[in-house]
Amino acid sequence: MNITLDKQSATDGLIKIQLSESDYQPKVEEKVRDYARKATIKGFRQGKVPTGVIKKMYGKGILVEEVNHIISHSVSDYIRDNKLRVLGDPLPNHEKANTIDWDFQKDFEFEFQIGLVEDFTVDLSNKVKVTSHPIEVDKKVMDDTLEDIKRRYGKRTTPETSEAGDNLFGEINKAGSEEKHGSFLRTDLVEKSQTKKFVGLKKEDTIEFDIEKVLTDAGAIAQLINVSEDEAKNATGKYSFKVTSISRIEPVEPNQELFDQVFGKDVVTTEEAFLNKIKETISSNYDRETQHLLDHEIQHYYVDHTKINMPEGFLKTWLKATSNGQVTDEVLEKEFHSYRDSIKWDLVKNKIAEEKGIKVEENEVREKAKQLIMDQFGGPAIAEQLGDKFDAIVTNYLAGKDGKGETYMQSYNQIRHEKILNAIKENITIEEKKVSLEEFRKIAESHRH
Repeated sequence: MNITLDKQSATDGLIKIQLSESDYQPKVEEKVRDYARKATIKGFRQGKVPTGVIKKMYGKGILVEEVNHIISHSVSDYIRDNKLRVLGDPLPNHEKANTIDWDFQKDFEFEFQIGLVEDFTVDLSNKVKVTSHPIEVDKKVMDDTLEDIKRRYGKRTTPETSEAGDNLFGEINKAGSEEKHGSFLRTDLVEKSQTKKFVGLKKEDTIEFDIEKVLTDAGAIAQLINVSEDEAKNATGKYSFKVTSISRIEPVEPNQELFDQVFGKDVVTTEEAFLNKIKETISSNYDRETQHLLDHEIQHYYVDHTKINMPEGFLKTWLKATSNGQVTDEVLEKEFHSYRDSIKWDLVKNKIAEEKGIKVEENEVREKAKQLIMDQFGGPAIAEQLGDKFDAIVTNYLAGKDGKGETYMQSYNQIRHEKILNAIKENITIEEKKVSLEEFRKIAESHRH
């Protein structure tokens, strides 16, 4: 067997394989004899079928199977042994393969197109500067959160006449349309200049309004007219709303009953402790959001600042060939930059993992799964109760629904991803810039992709 690389450019190559009869024939003969021992064919005793009969019946199939086995392993071994950095999978030249005459041909030639990535460097030093955006828990956030809690646990009534801050249920339709939908409106989100329109309403009353004047919150618009938040951002025009019921919540005052409902019995016993616990909870939630955004900042930095010569032509061909028809030219035109950047980020992470010797051991995956299961069932007590059976539950969980280890690989990849990001954060410069919640949301919105 002769296998060579025809490097057509820095990013594109052809792996060529020449196979002679001596490369595959011994294995083919061995399989023919194995078939002869096991085959059940009418007119012959089992184990006594002549090899000539097996060759006539199954010879071509055995040959194709063995040649394909040799070729696929040879390509993988060649890439590994020569330490080629390739993207995607080698793509076989089907046109060349289709010209093979399996009945008479003894020597074979195959070609595989590959996309290559030249070696590149990743700057993992304090010269790299990325900004983190911790969210300040300011007075407005505290006031809004406390008000939300007081309303959430407040007493609900159904008054006959609406007041500011009530919730209205009803039917809505756009002007000129007969199509009506069930609807819900929080009047506390209505623009102040429009609030009067929603005061004094009773069941069966109908009100008309310009939606863009009444609401600015996309979530509230989405609830009102039954569309997605993305669609709600572009909603305009006049709407008609017919009231079917009114709901009012009388906010509850901070007391021990509320403290226990929110945080559990006797976790906090004073209003000061209650407010501190709220602030602590908000800060914890904000910390997670800050870290999530920081991870995006890091990804964007390395995708934008790491120079990698990518085999874009090969990538497009590979994406189309392996997508079962899901990736078309039209899809590529719209989304190829996202595919490319995602692959580039994976290359960067792999390079860092290689240079820093980052690995994930099986016991780390199992420990993560154990912790997840314990958290779901109320803590370490579940592990103590189940004893030896707990390990079997963990194994079953990691096997996934199909039993092929899908959950194991998801956990493995997540741990590896976290280790790589931690390695990055330990080596680069992270500058903190505190922001308000509103400022944070604007920054986060600009990072959605």
